[in-house]
Amino acid sequence: QPPLGRRGKTSIKRGDDKIKAQLVKQLQAAVLKGWTPEEVKSHLSMEIGSRGIGVLEEVNSLSLDVEEIFYNSPAGVLYDQALKYEAGTAIVDSGALAVKSGKKTGRSPLDKRVVFEEESADDVWWGKVNMKLDIKSFLTNRERAVDYLNTRERLYIVDGFGGWDEDYRVPVRVITSRAYHALFMQNMLVPPTEKELNECFQSPFVIFNAGVFPCNRQTEGMTSSASVAVSFKRREMVILGTQYAGEMKKGVFTIMNYLMPLMPERNLPPADRALPLHASANIGPDNDVSIFFGLSGTGKTTLSADPKRELIGDDEHVWHAKGVFNIEGGCYAKTIGMTREQEPEIYDAIRFGSVLENVVFDEATHKVDYDDVSITENTRVAYPLKFIPNARIPAKVEHHPKQIILLTCDAFGVLPPISKLTKDQVMYHFISGYTAKVAGTEEGVKEPEATFSACFGAPFLVWHPFVYAEMLAAKLDKYGASAYLVNTGWVGGPYGSGKRCSLKYTRQLIDAIHDGTLANLPDSEWEEMPVFGLLMPKNAIKDVPREILRPEDAWKQSGKSAEEFKKTAAMLAGLFQKNFKDFADKCSP
Repeated sequence: QPPLGRRGKTSIKRGDDKIKAQLVKQLQAAVLKGWTPEEVKSHLSMEIGSRGIGVLEEVNSLSLDVEEIFYNSPAGVLYDQALKYEAGTAIVDSGALAVKSGKKTGRSPLDKRVVFEEESADDVWWGKVNMKLDIKSFLTNRERAVDYLNTRERLYIVDGFGGWDEDYRVPVRVITSRAYHALFMQNMLVPPTEKELNECFQSPFVIFNAGVFPCNRQTEGMTSSASVAVSFKRREMVILGTQYAGEMKKGVFTIMNYLMPLMPERNLPPADRALPLHASANIGPDNDVSIFFGLSGTGKTTLSADPKRELIGDDEHVWHAKGVFNIEGGCYAKTIGMTREQEPEIYDAIRFGSVLENVVFDEATHKVDYDDVSITENTRVAYPLKFIPNARIPAKVEHHPKQIILLTCDAFGVLPPISKLTKDQVMYHFISGYTAKVAGTEEGVKEPEATFSACFGAPFLVWHPFVYAEMLAAKLDKYGASAYLVNTGWVGGPYGSGKRCSLKYTRQLIDAIHDGTLANLPDSEWEEMPVFGLLMPKNAIKDVPREILRPEDAWKQSGKSAEEFKKTAAMLAGLFQKNFKDFADKCSP
């Protein structure tokens, strides 16, 4: 049995020499002649092993028939494949594989569909996030994807798990036409051992990734050439018209967001069921677990990679009755502006085996310019957890969270860099899921845009946000945890006139949470912020100056008036109130 974290070694290559071509013909003949599995094995097992035979049989049952199949292949094999067959691919100076995702360089949330099925119809939060698709349209897309995949000379198959806990994990199979996608998902799924593949890998959720090929816009329910559709009953996901690998990663998260609240049993009290979280997590020397909620760009990955603590994971977790586990086998980090000085753990993880998406590099030296966003600002790297020196592997802990940290990037410069939350405030900000996006300067737009995403992950929710919020509240009641709101955004004014809170200061504030500095502050050292009612420190914390911690003071110090601050604060509070109207009916006063 290979050590944990090492990929299975089976590569099933059909037709790359005369012997293998003959074996494939024998397998086809076996189907026609009705040979027994034992007879088939006698012909094939010496070549591809018993697991390889099983994979071939399973692929055959999906109506897929291609010349070559690469199964859970080593990184070097997938590098070779990508360099040979995928334009724009290169090995950069760090050893990572740089790839291009084509026209789509980010997710396409408007193209996500969920099949309306009787078994799950009453569970799903139908609407903008989960748009209904009828089974006929899903099967049309599935047939289109399979037809496209059958035109390829070679396919790549990855088997892995969603989730590190054996009692909760979900087997996932990815079938794709791109080696880049295979390496990406081998990094992002939990790696199985050979024994697990043979004994525990039944009825996988299958992702058909035919993203190189568009969907048919005339198919009912389609609104563009891209489609990401899931059927919970069939345990299948079909991707067409987008090659962005993040669709597969978040597809698995969507699956987990549906299945986990049903485990271990649907009818258990909320505190005892499994709660999926769009959050990073780490654990300290005293087994104190911290959960970092936050939307993209708020610092989940950066702040959870802490040399003083072990990383559990950077993006997706499940909080269950025994503790916390990571859903993923790897990390998916933004690389815009990446430097080793600011993010050493992540920077050093960009090496052989990692996948760099849509970065620009020097053609002569293959040195990456992380400041170049000419392709997209959403440049990314995907790497396995084991590339982080202090990662906890297996990525699961039998301890409940002691600190809940809600991250926001407030581009209006209103929220304090750190504030202590009451239980009610935790629920309010969890359901609100606020951050702000800065418009692209290429259009000359300077105003920030408020974004609210329920539970800090609305695009991936399947149940109504209240279901997840109720579970979080019940777990906080049962296990207790201190909670803080950390603003990694602007201070001293909004985007354009203020400045981004330095990462150095934010890290010190996170340290102050972990080392007890904030917990030991008496109530007299906290002051309630007007309008938002958040408790902010009265004085400096570590090396973070007092005026940085108090938004109105920061505005004044940068030459703005108290009136300007209050006007902006009132505007932002109004946006919070308007957003919360959609959820108020299910919340207590």
